Amino acid sequence: MNRHRSSSAFTRSIARSTSLLALVIAFCGTAATTRGDDWPQWLGPQRDGVWRETGLLTRFPAGGPKVLWRSPIKGGYSGPAVADGLVFVTDFATGSATGSPADSPADSPAGNAAGSPAGNAPKNDPGTRSDLAGRERVLAMDFASGKTVWSHEYPVTYRISYPAGPRATPAVHGGKVYVLGAEGHLTCLDARTGKVVWSRNLASEYKAETPIWGYSAHPLIDGQKLITLAGGSGSLAVALDKDTGKEIWRALDAPSLGYCPPSIIEAGGRRQLLIWHPQAINSLDPETGKLYWSEKLEPQYGMSIQMPVKHNDILFAGGIGNKALAVRLASDRPAATELWRGTNQTAVYPTCAAPMVDDQGILYGACQQGHFRAVDLSTGKRLWETFKPTTGTRFGSSGTCFLVRNADRWFLMSETGELIIAKLSADRYEELDRARILAPTNEAFGRPVVWSHPAFAGRRMVARNDQEIVCVSLAE
Repeated sequence: MNRHRSSSAFTRSIARSTSLLALVIAFCGTAATTRGDDWPQWLGPQRDGVWRETGLLTRFPAGGPKVLWRSPIKGGYSGPAVADGLVFVTDFATGSATGSPADSPADSPAGNAAGSPAGNAPKNDPGTRSDLAGRERVLAMDFASGKTVWSHEYPVTYRISYPAGPRATPAVHGGKVYVLGAEGHLTCLDARTGKVVWSRNLASEYKAETPIWGYSAHPLIDGQKLITLAGGSGSLAVALDKDTGKEIWRALDAPSLGYCPPSIIEAGGRRQLLIWHPQAINSLDPETGKLYWSEKLEPQYGMSIQMPVKHNDILFAGGIGNKALAVRLASDRPAATELWRGTNQTAVYPTCAAPMVDDQGILYGACQQGHFRAVDLSTGKRLWETFKPTTGTRFGSSGTCFLVRNADRWFLMSETGELIIAKLSADRYEELDRARILAPTNEAFGRPVVWSHPAFAGRRMVARNDQEIVCVSLAE
C-alpha cells in the first residue's frame, strides 16, 4: 500500500515535471520566434538588404503605422543602426558651440510638414564644394523610448558638396560602434558608454583628398578586421584591427576612392573582398589585400557608388552614364569573365540606393533619372519601369527609394518620406500600401528629398531626416 502510494506520487511528480518542461519549452520556443532581430549595420545583419523577421503587417492601419517615438536630430544622410537595445546614428550640427545631445526639436511632430526643405538646409550644388564649420555627432538612443543615452562629438569643417552631414551608417560589433564621418574621421567607441576606444583621421593619415561628396563607404567588420576606404597612394582600401585601429594591410591605387562600400562574397572556393573604385571592380583576399582579379567599370564623375550584387554565379554593378557590368564568377578559383555590359536600353544605373536581386534573378533598382526598374540579371534586359516608388510620376535626377526585402514583399522608403509595401516580380510593380513617415527636409535638384536608408529591427522601422528620427511599429 505504501509502495503503491509512493508509486502514484512519483507518477504524479513526473507528470507535473513533464508538464512544466513542456511549458518551458513552449515559452522558450515562443520567445525564440518572437524575439526581434537587430540591424547592426548598413543593409542589416548580413549586409544584404533582407529583413528576416516574421509577424509583420501587410497593410498599414488607418492613419499609417503606429509611431512609437520621435526624437530631434540634425543633418545627415547616414542611416541608423540598431543593436542591443540602442539606436546609433550620426549627424552634423553647424557652429562650434556644444548643445544638448538633441539640441532643439523639430517644429512639428512630422518635422517640416509642408514637405519642403528645412529653412536652414544647405543649398546643394552637385559640382561645388561648400565650406561649412560645425561638429559631427554620434548619438546613442534607447530603442524603446528614443531618449538619448550618450553622445560624442568632434569639430570638423566640411569642404564637400551636399554638406548636410555624415553619409556612412554606423557598424556595431562586439560591444563597440564604428562610425565614419564625411571628412574621413573614423572612430571606435564603447557602445554602452560612448567612450572613445580609438580614432583615426583617414584623409590626413593617408594623405588623401576627401571625395567631392564625402567619405561615404559604410565600414565593414570582417573577423578581427575593420575594412574601409581610406585613399592615398596604395591605400585606397585598408584593413584595421577593429580593437586597436592598427593597420593590418593596405591595397589598391586610383585617382579617387569613390563611394562604394566594401563587401564580401563567396565564389570560386574563396571568400572575396569586393572594392569598386571609379576605375574598376576589384576582388581581393580579405586576409591580406592581395588582388585576385579586376574588371574595368568607369561611371561618370567617379560615382562608383553601388555595392556589387551577386546571384548564383553572376555579379553586377552599375553607375551613371550607362555604365554597368555583369560578370560570371568562376567556380574553381577567384576569377571573373565579362557576361554583358549595359547600354541605354538595358540594365539599371543606381545613384543613391543599392539595387537588390530576388531569388529568381530579377534585379530591382532606381536609376539616375528616377526610373525604378526590373531587369533580368542574366541578360540585362529591362522588364518594366515606373516612377511610383521614387519621384511619383516624373523624371527626377537621382530619384531614389531604399529597398528591403521581407519574404514575398518589399518595403521601399521613398525619397518623398513615404514607406511603401509592394510586391515586385518580373511582371510588374504591385503597390499594396503606402504611408507618410517623414517630411523631406533636404533638397536635391530643386525638389525636397529624404536620402537616408532606414533600419528594420524588432518589427519596427527607424528612419531619419535632417530634423528628427522616428520609430514606427510594423508588427501585424
